[in-house]
Amino acid sequence: MHDQPLEVWGAGAPYERYVGRWSRTIAREFLDWLAISAGAAWADVGCGTGALVEGILSQCAPASVVGIDRSEGFIQAAARQLIDPRVRFQVGDATSLPLDTDSYDVAVSGLVLNFVSDPAAMVREMIRVTRPGGAVAAYVWDYAGGMAMMRHFWDAAIAVSPEAAARDQAERFPLCQPQPLDALWEDLGLSAVSVRAIDIPTVFRDFEDYWTPFLGKQGAAPTYLASVDEETQERIRSLLESRLQPGPDGTIALTARAWAVQGHV
Repeated sequence: MHDQPLEVWGAGAPYERYVGRWSRTIAREFLDWLAISAGAAWADVGCGTGALVEGILSQCAPASVVGIDRSEGFIQAAARQLIDPRVRFQVGDATSLPLDTDSYDVAVSGLVLNFVSDPAAMVREMIRVTRPGGAVAAYVWDYAGGMAMMRHFWDAAIAVSPEAAARDQAERFPLCQPQPLDALWEDLGLSAVSVRAIDIPTVFRDFEDYWTPFLGKQGAAPTYLASVDEETQERIRSLLESRLQPGPDGTIALTARAWAVQGHV
């Protein structure tokens, strides 16, 4: 087993099965909260497979949207799904955006900030490309407890193999809490900063609907699972199945929480 398995991000289909299916609901709530006027120019930093861009197009009547992601696979998946003259997608680094200064009314990012090597550098770039008075906003999963799908997984993995604690996203991503997010936005000089929780239901048809996405080798938990032997995988699976008892209709009803932050340039 590798001590530090290299996380894989970039294939659209496995991501959609894993957490992408919940991203659109979170995006809708986030955009309602931002309440940006129609006709704005948007930049989505770390756009992934396009969940947030899709929400911007359907809810916000934008003049234009650019989606930036370092993964060519994600960019290709987003471009196939979202064909709209107002949208363009481009491969690029979140900490060195290939965008002009003061070019956008809004810079947003969904479920990405904790994964970049230098979150402050990413937010500085979002500020740089946003016009004075514009909004800079982001949201991240609450790995410490609010994102129940992942919390259950890591609790089971650590119970089976205590060394898995080093890979637990709650421990690795302290940024994914309201106080650190507020502090980051304030420290970088943004004004009228506010933070809120966004909670959504995540209902799985059955245990297989919950478990199978963890086999996709896409993201932190699936990458960890792929790094352990079959016996360890089966022990994690069995423990999870014993803990995640279905309701009368056979479904497993969990919740997911994201923390959202916004401020103005």
